[in-house]
Amino acid sequence: MGDSKEAGAEAPPAGAAARGGLSLLSQGENEEASAQGSALFLGGSEVKSRAVVKYSSAPPRTAFARLEEKTDLKLPPANWLRESAKLGPAGTTILGNSRKSKPFSSFGMAYDFIDSVGNDVDVVSDSENIKKLLKIPYSKSHVSMAVHRIGRTLLLDELDIQELFMRSSQTGDWTWLKEFYQRLIDQKWQRKKKSKEHWYQKAILSKFLYYSINGDGAAQPVPPAAEQQESSSSGQATDSDGASWPAPFEMPSSVSEDPSASSQGSEPLELSYIVGHVASAPKEQNLTTLFSDGENSQGLKNDFVRNILWTFEDIHMLVGSNMPIFGGGRYPAVSLRLRDNNKPINVLTGIDYWLDNLICNVPELVMCFHVNGIVQKYEMIKTEEIPNLENSNFSTKVIKDIAQNILSFLKSNCTKEGHTYWLFKASGSDIVKLYDLTTLCEETEDKYQNPFTMPVAVLLYKVACNMMMKKGQNKKHYGTVRTLLLNCVRLLDKSRHPQIIASANYMLSELFQLDEPKKEESSESPLNENSDESYSEEEEEMPDSDENGSYSTCSDPSDDNKAVAIIKSVGELSVPEKYKSIHQIRPSCAFPVCHDTEERCRLVLSYVLEGLKSVDSSIKKERDLPAADPNTPIPLKYEDESTRGGPEALEKQMALFLDKNRSNKNIRNLLPPVTCREELMPQPVGSLQKGNYSSQSGMIPGSWQHKMKLQLILKSSKAYYVLSDAAMSLQKYGRALRYIKLALQSHDTYCCLCTNMLSEVLLFLSQYLTLCGDIQLMLAQNANNRAAHLEEFNYQTKEDQEILHSLHRESSCQGFAWATDLSTDLESQLSVSCKCYEAANEILQFSDLKNQNPEHYVQLLKRMGNIRNEIGVFYMNQAAALQSERVVSKTVSTAEQQLWKKSFSCFEKGIHNFESIDDATNAALLLCNTGRLMRICAQAHCGAGDECKREFSPEEGLYYNKAVDYYLKALRSLGTRDTHAAVWDSVNWELSTTYFTMATLQQDYAPLSRKAQEQIEKEVSEAMMKSLKYCDVDSVSARQPLCQYRAATIHHRLASMYHSCLRNQVGDEHLRKQHRVLADLHYSKAVKLFQLLKDAPCELLRVQLERVAFAEFQMTSQNSNIGKLKTLSGALDIMVRTKHAFQLIRKELVEEFDQPKNEETPPAADSAPSLNREEVIKLLSIFESRLSFLLLQSIKLLSSAKKKTSNNLEEDVVLKTNKQTYSQLLRATANKNTSLLERIDVLIHLLDQLARGSGGGGGAVQ
Repeated sequence: MGDSKEAGAEAPPAGAAARGGLSLLSQGENEEASAQGSALFLGGSEVKSRAVVKYSSAPPRTAFARLEEKTDLKLPPANWLRESAKLGPAGTTILGNSRKSKPFSSFGMAYDFIDSVGNDVDVVSDSENIKKLLKIPYSKSHVSMAVHRIGRTLLLDELDIQELFMRSSQTGDWTWLKEFYQRLIDQKWQRKKKSKEHWYQKAILSKFLYYSINGDGAAQPVPPAAEQQESSSSGQATDSDGASWPAPFEMPSSVSEDPSASSQGSEPLELSYIVGHVASAPKEQNLTTLFSDGENSQGLKNDFVRNILWTFEDIHMLVGSNMPIFGGGRYPAVSLRLRDNNKPINVLTGIDYWLDNLICNVPELVMCFHVNGIVQKYEMIKTEEIPNLENSNFSTKVIKDIAQNILSFLKSNCTKEGHTYWLFKASGSDIVKLYDLTTLCEETEDKYQNPFTMPVAVLLYKVACNMMMKKGQNKKHYGTVRTLLLNCVRLLDKSRHPQIIASANYMLSELFQLDEPKKEESSESPLNENSDESYSEEEEEMPDSDENGSYSTCSDPSDDNKAVAIIKSVGELSVPEKYKSIHQIRPSCAFPVCHDTEERCRLVLSYVLEGLKSVDSSIKKERDLPAADPNTPIPLKYEDESTRGGPEALEKQMALFLDKNRSNKNIRNLLPPVTCREELMPQPVGSLQKGNYSSQSGMIPGSWQHKMKLQLILKSSKAYYVLSDAAMSLQKYGRALRYIKLALQSHDTYCCLCTNMLSEVLLFLSQYLTLCGDIQLMLAQNANNRAAHLEEFNYQTKEDQEILHSLHRESSCQGFAWATDLSTDLESQLSVSCKCYEAANEILQFSDLKNQNPEHYVQLLKRMGNIRNEIGVFYMNQAAALQSERVVSKTVSTAEQQLWKKSFSCFEKGIHNFESIDDATNAALLLCNTGRLMRICAQAHCGAGDECKREFSPEEGLYYNKAVDYYLKALRSLGTRDTHAAVWDSVNWELSTTYFTMATLQQDYAPLSRKAQEQIEKEVSEAMMKSLKYCDVDSVSARQPLCQYRAATIHHRLASMYHSCLRNQVGDEHLRKQHRVLADLHYSKAVKLFQLLKDAPCELLRVQLERVAFAEFQMTSQNSNIGKLKTLSGALDIMVRTKHAFQLIRKELVEEFDQPKNEETPPAADSAPSLNREEVIKLLSIFESRLSFLLLQSIKLLSSAKKKTSNNLEEDVVLKTNKQTYSQLLRATANKNTSLLERIDVLIHLLDQLARGSGGGGGAVQ
C-alpha cells in the first residue's frame, strides 16, 4: 500500500467518477490535503512552492525494484507493454505520442474544475507546457503554444505546428495558418521526422520502468501469443489515439439522453435544465453535459493521472501531470529517472527534474545510470539539491523571475476573452512573438475555421453557468457572468451553434431580476454607462514604459506587424520584474444600470428574442430536409404495437390527455368560450391527430429546442407582465393592455407547447389575468381618454412583432383574445374585467394555489368583490335611469326588473367574496348598495295608480323593509364604529333615510284603504323614531348639518301629526292630553334644531307658525279669560322668537340684492341654496295675519280685564304696547307697494317693540 499522506491528497474532482470511479474527498480531507504544501529554502534565497493534489487516478504507491548491476535494459521484460496497476496509465503511453500534450488538454481540466476557472487560478496547463515555458531562456528549441483567457485565468495548450500542417495537407482546414506561417516565419516548412535515437531512448526508458515494477527484476514467463498480441494492439490503439487535431468543432448531432436532463425540462424557473444541456455544474460539478460525446471524440478530456493545484510564489496554477511516483520503505515518495552515464546532466534536464518534483510534491529523485542499456548504479538526490548538481547548476530565483515575467507578459497582452493567441518562438531564435489567431482567422473567408472556437465558447458558457448556479452568488458578479456570456455568443456562428447561443441568451435574460426594486439594483451595480460593450473590447492598452521592459511593437513591417506583442530577447525574461504586469487581468465588469423597469424588461426581451431566433432557425421543416437516397434503405425501429400505439391507442392517449387537462390543467376550460373548443385546444393534441408528436413548427417535445423555447416564452411573458404592471402604475392603460396582451399570448403559446403545466406557471397566469382585469376596469373608469388609450394599445415595436412572429409559429395566440380586446362599451369592459378575475380565481381554486399563495388569493377576492360592486352599481344606475324616463307607463317594465336581478346578483356575489376573506368593511359597503337597490325597487312601485288616489303600497313597504334589513346587516358586519367610522356613519345615514322616507310616504300617502288611522300613526311614529335613532346630530362631521336638518324635520312632522290627531280626536281625554304633550315636545325640539341651522329660515318660520296655530287651537277650548290671556301671551312670545328666522331671511335677501352687482363672480360651490321668495311671501302673509289676530285678541282681553281690576301697571304697559304694535301693523299691511325687504324690516321692528313692551317678551306667559 502507498503512503497515506499521498493517498489522502490524491482526490478526484467533481465529475471524475466517469474517468476512474474514484470517490470524492470531503471538505475536511481537502483541507488536510492542502496542508501538504512544501516551502523549499535553497541557498539562502527562498522559493515558495505549494502543491495540492486535487485529483489522482494513480494506484496506491509501491516501492520500485532496484535492478541488479549489469541488467540489460535492451531485453524486454516479460510484462512489457502490458497494463499494470502499479505503473498506472503511464506504462502504455510512455512510448506513444500520447505522452505529449493534447491540443485541448487544458480545457479538459478546466471543465472538471470549473469552480477554479475565472477566479482563483492564473494558469491551467499540462506540466510539460509549464516546464517548456520556464526553460525558454535556456533552450534553443522552438516553442508553440495556444493561449486563451477565461476571466482571470489563462489556458495554455501545445500548438503542434508539425502535426497541424500535416492535417492541413490532408483536409485543408488550417490552410490560412499554414500560409501565414510560411509567409512570415518559415518559408521552407517541411515535416521533421523523429530520429532513431529518439525512439531508442523511449524504448529503453519504457523497459526500465517495467523492470522497476517487477519486484525482483528476474525474467518472467513469456505470455501466450494471443495475449501478447492483444496487449500489443491495445498499446497501439492508445498510441494512435493520441494528440490528433480535431476538425473545426461542430455541434454534436444528438442530444444527451441523460434522463435527469430531460426530466429537468419541467422546471421552468430553474437554470438547471439549460445548464444540463450545455454543460455546467449546479451541484458539485456533477452534471451530464451536452457535449460529452463531442468532447471525448475531439480530445476535450482530462486524461492526466494527476491534477495538481500548484502555487509557485504568487502564481496559482492548475497543472496536469502523468509522472510515475514510487514509494514505500525508506522512500515514501520518489521519482525514478534513467540517465546515460556517458552524458552529463545539463541545465535543461536539471530544471525538468526539479520542476517535476516540485509540481508533484516529491521530495527525492532516484537516478539509475546505464551505459548502452546496461545498468551501472543508482543515486538518490533530494529535490532541493537538484539546482546545485554538477553541470546542471541553475538559480531557482531566476526560474521564479522567468515564471513571473512570462505570466505578466501574457496577462498584459492576452486581453480579449475568447480569442486564441499563439505564443511562438522559432527554433534557435531569441525572439518570442504573440499573435492573435482569432483576428487573423477573421480575415479569411471562413472566420469560424479556428478549432479552438467551440471549446473556448463552451468553457466561457460553463464558467458563466457555474457562477449563476451558486445560490449564494452575489449580484455584483452578474457583470462578470454577463461578459462571459456575451463573449461566448460573439465567438459562435449563429447558424452552426444555435443551442449554445439560445441557452446563453436565456441566461443573459435570467441575470435581470424583473421584480427586483430599483433601489437594490442601483445600489449593487456600479454605474457604467458603456457597460453594454464587453470589457475586453472596451479595455484600452496602456502605453508601455522602458523601465518596465514591456513588449515592443517591432518596426519591421514585413515580419512583425501581425504580432500582438514581441519579447525581443529571451534573456530579458531572467531580469526580475522586467515584464511587470501593468494590466489587471480583469477590469471591473459593470452590470448595466437600468434606470427604470421598462429599460430592464426591454433588455430582457432583446435577449429572449435572440434566443427565440436561434431556436427557430434550428428547427428543420420537412421541406428543408434532404431528399431520401433511393439506394439507401430506411432504418426501421420495430416496437410492440400495443406500447407504441395504433389508431386505438392514439385515441386513448388523446382521451386521457383531454380528461387530464379538463380536470386539472387545461386553463381554457375556465375561460369564457369565445371560439370553438377545437380552436382553443393545446397544440400537442392537434398534432397527435396528425400521427406525430411534433409541435406546429416541427419541434419534438423533449428536444432542446422544445425545452428552450418553453423557457424563453415563459421569460417573455414575465417581462411583458412587468412592463404592463409598470405602465399601469403610470396610468398608461392602453399601453398596459398591449403588454398584458403580449404576456397572455406568450402564455397561450406556452400552454400549447407544454402538456404538463406546473403550479408556478399557473400562478403566473392567475397574476396575468388579475392584472388584465385591473386594466379593463381602469379603462372603463377612464372612458373620457379613450382615443389616447387606443393609440397606445395599437402601437407595436419591431421587437414585439418579431417575438409575436416566433409565438405564431407554435400557436394562434388567440386563447385569451376575449380578455385583451379594447372595447368601447362600458358594460363589456366591466364584464371582461370580472371574467378575468373569475378565471384567475378558478385557477387558484383547482390547483390548490390559494393555500400556497394566500396574499394573492385575498387580493384577488377583493378585486372580484369590487368589480361585482362596480357592475352592480352600473346596472342599478341603469335601472334608475329607466325609472326616471318612465312617464306614460306607470307599471314596472321587464327591462327594469332584469336590471334589478343582474344588479342584485352581482351585489350578492360580491358580498360573498368579501365575507369569505373577513373583509367586514367592504362587505358592509356592498350590503349598503344592496339596500339602495331595494329603495330604487320601492320607488319604482310608487308610481302605480292615480296620483290623487295614491296610497303607500305593500310592494313599497316590502322593498323598504328589505332595504332596512340590508342596512342592519351592514351594521352587524361592521360591529362597531371603530371598525371604520366613515362607513359606519354612511350606513347609519342611509338607514335613517330609509326609515324617514318610509314614514314620510306613509304619512303623506296613508294606506287608509288597508289600515286604520291609529295603526298608520303608530307605524309612522315608530319609523320616525328609528330614523332619529340612526341620525347622529352630535358627532362633528361634514354630514352634521344634514343630520340636524333631518332630525328637525322628523320632530316637525311628528309634532304636526300629533297636532292633527288632537284636532281630529274626540273622546279619550287621556289620549288627547298625551298628544298635546307630545306635539308641544316635538315642536320645541324642532325649533331648537332649526335654530342651529343657518340655511333653514323658512322651515323655522313654518314650525313657529304651527306652534302659534297649536296655541290658538288650545285657546278655543278654554273658557276663562285668564287662561285665554295666558295662552295668547305664550303665542305672542312664540311670535317674538321668530325674529331670528326673519333676520336670516333678511340677510339672504340682502345678499341676493347685492349679487347682480357682482355678476361676473360665480357663486361659491358650497353656498346655500337660494331663497324661495314665493314661500317667504306666503309665510310672511300668514305671519302678519296671525300676529294681527293675536294682538287684537290680546287687546280685547286686556281691556276687559282692566275694567274689572285696576292698578295693574304691568298689564297697562302690555296693553299700550300691543295697541301701538297693532296700529303700526295695520298701517304696514295696508300699503300694498311695500317691498319684501321693507315688510321684513317692519316686522323685525315690531317684534323688537313687542319684546321690549312685554319685559323680554315672555312676562305674561311666565
